[in-house]
Amino acid sequence: MRNKADHHARHRPKLSALADRLRRRAKKLTGPRQAILAILRSQPHPLSVREIFLALGERVCDLATVYRSMHMLEKEGMVKRFDFGDGGARFGLLEEGDDGHRHHLICVECAKVVEVDECFPDEIEKRIGISNGFKKVTHRLEFFGVCPRCQ
Repeated sequence: MRNKADHHARHRPKLSALADRLRRRAKKLTGPRQAILAILRSQPHPLSVREIFLALGERVCDLATVYRSMHMLEKEGMVKRFDFGDGGARFGLLEEGDDGHRHHLICVECAKVVEVDECFPDEIEKRIGISNGFKKVTHRLEFFGVCPRCQ
């Protein structure tokens, strides 16, 4: 199995490419936005708004600015919101053209998040949709357990 951190490091968009994406959408690359993108780029897993804020440090911007920035970045398709069942959203950076389809394994003790490579074959989605009269079926799937460190 490949090393996920290495995989993510090789496939993260450069900050200059992220800045260009914002500018093409007529959005300014403010200092806080640039710092937020850098933090998201440096992490192999999605982060909560509070985690992003704490990583930024209080001198960069306030919590409300992080919330507004994440909302704008999500609207522009640059980040994807994930719900891991704990009542809080987490955000992961998306490469251009990436739909953000991901699966995760979450530790119920320490909240460690690991991205899972495997996914269901398209035939399963189609079969479930057809048998229930649905169209355009997709799925979200998160696994929960206890990580090796917490065992």
